[in-house]
Amino acid sequence: MNFQQLKIIKEAARCEFNLTEVANALFTSQSGVSRHIRDLEDELGVEIFIRRGKRLLGMTEPGKALLTIAERILDEAGKVRRLADVFTNESSGVLTIATTHTQARYSLPKVIKAFRALYPHVRLELNQGSPQEIASMLVAGEADIGIASEQVVNNPALAAFPWFSWHHALLVPKGHELIQQQPLTLATLSRYPLITYRQGITGRSRVDRAFHAASLKPDIVLSAQDSDVVKTYVELGLGVGILADQACQLDEHSDLVRLEARHLFESNTVWLGLKRGQLQRNYVWQFLELCNANLSLEEIKRQALALSNEEEPAIDFQI
Repeated sequence: MNFQQLKIIKEAARCEFNLTEVANALFTSQSGVSRHIRDLEDELGVEIFIRRGKRLLGMTEPGKALLTIAERILDEAGKVRRLADVFTNESSGVLTIATTHTQARYSLPKVIKAFRALYPHVRLELNQGSPQEIASMLVAGEADIGIASEQVVNNPALAAFPWFSWHHALLVPKGHELIQQQPLTLATLSRYPLITYRQGITGRSRVDRAFHAASLKPDIVLSAQDSDVVKTYVELGLGVGILADQACQLDEHSDLVRLEARHLFESNTVWLGLKRGQLQRNYVWQFLELCNANLSLEEIKRQALALSNEEEPAIDFQI
């Protein structure tokens, strides 16, 4: 048994048993992949895959058990390889941040500028996604820090730290009749076509909850993942925009007007997430402290390095 065989088992499950894709992912030949599978099955004396002719259709029960073990072995091997890197590259490397469009566009620029002044040799990567995708990237070790208003705080595999609170605001074209109807009510708003974020991102659950609690059904004509997309369609007159207040910054030449809505919807919190129990380079801890000066490095490390429901820190060297 060898690591290549275990990698093939893992990739086969990920690639839905397409051996051509497995071979491409591992930079080898399809015949080599097949040979490794046969050798491992011969050594173990069990069939790992369900077959129809030469095609793989799925995994047998022994194969499923082997997959779990293979993933654990490969994960532990990866930790060993990366162990020295944690302690030798304290001021250089890559910081991968998974975040939503709204935070990447409106909240992060000042923090990133300050971080670059402290760590000029650290390369930054911003991966934009939905809160669900951000949480998945953190758990899989594909991102160092995750930033979102939803999902991150509810995952037991993640340690979450508050960054700031925000409210929704409304955007309407200049001259819109709602400008004269202050203060607005949910009942009034429900009579207009609305444009806001799609479900699962940027506090959309707070918007839905408010209308539901008032026994109102909003007329949401367009849902988007991008604040700028919402603004574009509000400018076209398709509806009233419900956006994060930090995305409602308007210049004097804008054709839009911002209306207050914090009395209509609950406040939201932006959370900074880390994979729980994972040792980080110093610049990762420092980035969190730059976001929220009220967080001490000692408290960040204590919470992040402790596994769920455990008081003592448990260190995972995966980076």
